Amino acid sequence: MRALLLENVHPDAARILETAGAEVETIDRALDPRALASALAGVQLLGIRSKTEVTEAVFDEAPDLLAVGAFCIGTNQIDLGAARERGVAVFNAPFSNTRSVVELALAEIIALTRRLTLKNTAMHAGVWDKSAEAAHEVRGRRLGIVGYGNIGAQLSVLAEALGMSVYFYDTADKLALGNARRCDSLDELLAVADVVTLHVDGRAGNSGMFGAEQFARMRPGSLFLNLSRGFVVDHGALRARVESGHLAGAAIDVFPQEPAGRGDEFRSELRDLPNVILTPHIAGSTEEAQQDIGRYVAGKLRDYQFEGGTSMSVNLPHLALPPRPGGRRIAHLHRNVPGVLAKINSLLAEHKVNIDGQLLDTRGEYGYVLTDIAVDYPAAVLGSLAAMPETVRVRLLG
Repeated sequence: MRALLLENVHPDAARILETAGAEVETIDRALDPRALASALAGVQLLGIRSKTEVTEAVFDEAPDLLAVGAFCIGTNQIDLGAARERGVAVFNAPFSNTRSVVELALAEIIALTRRLTLKNTAMHAGVWDKSAEAAHEVRGRRLGIVGYGNIGAQLSVLAEALGMSVYFYDTADKLALGNARRCDSLDELLAVADVVTLHVDGRAGNSGMFGAEQFARMRPGSLFLNLSRGFVVDHGALRARVESGHLAGAAIDVFPQEPAGRGDEFRSELRDLPNVILTPHIAGSTEEAQQDIGRYVAGKLRDYQFEGGTSMSVNLPHLALPPRPGGRRIAHLHRNVPGVLAKINSLLAEHKVNIDGQLLDTRGEYGYVLTDIAVDYPAAVLGSLAAMPETVRVRLLG
């Protein structure tokens, strides 16, 4: 088994896969689709972060690829449909860096509210400005959270513990935690919040969701944060509102275009603005979070390779069976049409293969079956299963 890990995935990921018997190659940067397709020759497991795009063309050039691990939350950089059609499982880390993102958001809210950025700049320039002007406590201020998922909900709880009043808006029906209050529209949230923070996902429909109109509706003197996706915010409109004084400050961690690697020049129209914190896409980049992500996603890749487990896959049905020492397991991904399971079992019976255990799960147009069988089996059975018109991919494990 060969694995390729890109973009400085935590070393624990490589150790987990090597312990499982994989030959692991690591590259400290993203690869463009053409270079990636070339690098995937003979590779079964791929690990990436947010900058590597795995397109349909890449999948076409990587017939050996079995699984892709996104060592981050988002998966919009991966063509999930193309992966599913080719029987490639995709895993991500939806929870591992939640706390890190929340802590950075809170730190930035406090820093902006106390105007620490301006005090720090003045001190480095030799200016002693001991003044409370425009500096406030966060206690009693109103936080508006746009996107009440794992990150938004945890931020809600911790912000409330600091004494903030929390309002949130989400297009999905979400349960309010603590004393948080749900807003029926984004405009309602913008009208009441002293601080607005975005924690939305990377779906295409969120592109450009926050622009000149939304900034105009924010309260004068309010603060704006985006630690979600770069393409959801119009940065030109944000600059205009900061320069005009309508917004008292902002913190931005993600950008529409980001440098390819560490040390490359960062270009943005948000540079050189007062009381604006710019960070290089590091909201989830703590040592603790990256270690947790490395272990979690690598474990999912290992389990899929050796046991066929798809628990928490973002594009395949979810199945998991405990290891079965000494036996064999057939993993069968197929199109979800009536009678497939009966066909599989009929073929196994024809080849006199006894079933020791079996699980089936379906997800939309696809179904996935794990079947434990005895060690001795006719080799022709795999060919028969692969020849079924409904079969997407079949593998023998163990």
